[in-house]
Amino acid sequence: MTEQPPAPAPKPTGAPEPEPIRFFGTSWLDRDNGYWLRRVGVSVGALVATAAAALVLRFGVEGVALSDGGGFLNGLLTAAIAVCSLMSVLRTWKVLTEGKDQLTGWMAEEKSLGAVWLIGGAGGLAAYFARSLVEAPGEAVKRAAHQKAVEQYEKRRAGRGGRPGGKRKR
Repeated sequence: MTEQPPAPAPKPTGAPEPEPIRFFGTSWLDRDNGYWLRRVGVSVGALVATAAAALVLRFGVEGVALSDGGGFLNGLLTAAIAVCSLMSVLRTWKVLTEGKDQLTGWMAEEKSLGAVWLIGGAGGLAAYFARSLVEAPGEAVKRAAHQKAVEQYEKRRAGRGGRPGGKRKR
């Protein structure tokens, strides 16, 4: 006979649940249920997507170069792509490490800078790939929020002292 692993203890009613992360669900909390395999898959997928985005940008730059617009135009286009990619890398890294609610200034703009994020998409994907080598992208933010919620939950439970209504005996 094979031994079954012990079943996890049921969580108390009202205990905070972890928020799911795309591609990982809630497996990031205990790093189980194929977490490491998913990390490898996400890393490879992000790398392939980065290469595809870079290839599309290369075709665009070559198309402009074929139009004989001149060296200045080619240099300007290359500089624009570099700046957009850098901005996208910075924004993506900040979202993955600190959370979307921490974005301020130009990073928080969604609609007015849409073209910048599109042109710099390869940079954003590269940042996603780099972060996926360290952890599930966004895991640090979710883990910190979950830890805070668990600590608050434990304080509320400890504050009750086992007495109904949390009232102290005088």
